[in-house]
This record gives sequence, structure tokens and C-alpha cells, in this order.
Amino acid sequence: MSFVELFFIAVGLSMDAFAVSICLGLNMEKVTTKKLFIVGLYFGTFQAVMPLIGFLVAALFTAKIVAFDHWIAFGLLCFLGGKMMVGSLKKEDGEQPCKKETSISHMVMFPLAVATSIDALAVGVSLAFLRVSIIPAVSFIGVTTFIISVLGVRIGYIFGVKCKSKAEFIGGVILVLIGIKILLEHLDIISF
Repeated sequence: MSFVELFFIAVGLSMDAFAVSICLGLNMEKVTTKKLFIVGLYFGTFQAVMPLIGFLVAALFTAKIVAFDHWIAFGLLCFLGGKMMVGSLKKEDGEQPCKKETSISHMVMFPLAVATSIDALAVGVSLAFLRVSIIPAVSFIGVTTFIISVLGVRIGYIFGVKCKSKAEFIGGVILVLIGIKILLEHLDIISF
């Protein structure tokens, strides 16, 4: 897997965290460096740990399913990306305002970080099938999510919620496109 592909996976995975970060930023009376760091650290850590867990679980079964691993990666990425796109379209129809929650305590951030990183668990499974060097990959995903989450808080604080569902939709499109590319590469239709 190339750096560019990994970058797009990291950006695609971080879109849920970005959308939630925008909501957090909308409801902060004041954005401080400490608040930015806490939000980024929660989301970045979970986006790194979840694919690692998925990778380790899948690594136990990789030898048995190597003949059709590209189909699994394609299916998982398309399913997750499609789910993100559909979810973003539903939100646009009856866009709900973000809950008024200025707290960034563990009780608030932990469930948000878990909820926004569930998709990364399945991506970790895909990375195992693609035999990616996992520690650099999950580190990069975590750092990328950290940065994007910090930007999300700032954007939410400054501009509002207008781009929330668009960001989630774009993240979904990125995951689907990467899934299609993986399938086409393994079918020898294209090569990068």
C-alpha cells in the first residue's frame, strides 16, 4: 500500500471524528490549546488503536483466506464508505443541531472516540489482508486524525456546522474509491 493510499484511508477514517469535533467546537465558549489537545488525543488514539485490534484479529485468519482477501477489503471499505455517505445524506435532510455539550471530560470523550472509531476496526482487518506494516500505518492514521480533529474543533468554533455532513460524505467516498482500487489491482485491471 502506498503512502498516498494510506493518507486517503487516514483522512477517510477521520471524517467522523472531524464531524464530531466540529460539533464540540461549536459549543465551546473558548477554544484553548488544552481543549484542542484533549479532543485530538482522544480521537487520534482511538483511530490508531481500533485498526490495530482489527489487524491483530485478522492476522490470526489471514493464511486461510488469502485467496479472497481483496474481496473482503473491497466489501468492508465499500460497506463502511457507503454507510458514511448514506448517513451524511440523512443528516442533510433533517440536519439536527449538535447537542449543547461543552464538556470534554472522559465521560463525554470516551464514548465519542469509540463511536467514531468503530469503522477503523474493520479497516484494520482490511490492512491485515493487504499485509501492511501495521505500526507505521496506525501511527500515521492516529496522527492524521489528531490533526484533523484539532482542525475540526477550530472550524466548528469559527464557522459552524455547515460542512459536517459534507465531510462525512467525502470520507465515505474516499473509502469506497480505495476499496474499488484494491479490487481492481488484485484483479489485474489496473496497477499503481
